[in-house]
Amino acid sequence: MRTDARARARPFRGLAAFLGTEVLVQAHEELAMATSMVVQVVLLVFVWVLNPGLIGVALVGAVLFSMFAMGQRVLNEAAYIRIDHKVSDLYLASPLSAEAYFLGISAGVLLVYLAPVVVVAVLATVVVHLTVADVGLLALLAAAVWLTSASIGYVFSTAFRDNRAIWAYSSLFFNVFGVLPPVFYPFGLFPVALRPVVLLMPPSAAAAILQGVLGAATLTHAELLLAAGGLAGESAGLFAFASYWARRTVRGR
Repeated sequence: MRTDARARARPFRGLAAFLGTEVLVQAHEELAMATSMVVQVVLLVFVWVLNPGLIGVALVGAVLFSMFAMGQRVLNEAAYIRIDHKVSDLYLASPLSAEAYFLGISAGVLLVYLAPVVVVAVLATVVVHLTVADVGLLALLAAAVWLTSASIGYVFSTAFRDNRAIWAYSSLFFNVFGVLPPVFYPFGLFPVALRPVVLLMPPSAAAAILQGVLGAATLTHAELLLAAGGLAGESAGLFAFASYWARRTVRGR
């Protein structure tokens, strides 16, 4: 009982130390770092060849998609530590809290893979002529998308018992929800009947909001509220659930 009380009092204890360890581990994945932007670059080339006028929208979308794809890396890393390395129990038997374990993995992945995203964001700023307010909005939306996807990735990682099943399902999930919706292309080109659905998907909701602000798409007041409210609720709610799930799975061992 005292241990549980201390855990509730310091829910993120050990975060700084574990984050530093995770950054060092992730920084040794040179091949993964070198290939982290392959999908984005391929899609940007397609847009440039087929319709150069949409390259600005695609660049902004590439930033948001990259932040969403962080969730796949969180999923892979958390499952790899637990299934292959079998050291998650060792970490969680230390003073490290379950919430700090989840957030340390997520933030460690983010810090290591953020540099190429920043490069694309700078390109988007130059090409689209983003103002300081636009850049701030992009950063805020990107942070919400990352928090949502990292939470999804961590929770999903606990469902797997074999790494062979992870790669296909994780790639399919994050690429389908990040590429097919209007992230790399204007929101106005998406079928009207399905727009409420994509406005509840984190990357396309963030892209639609930004496209509306930049004048690349026209959103109704209800659509804007749905996108903003859905993204805010999903990021906060899923982060809270992932923190709870981290504690619950530890107690279930």
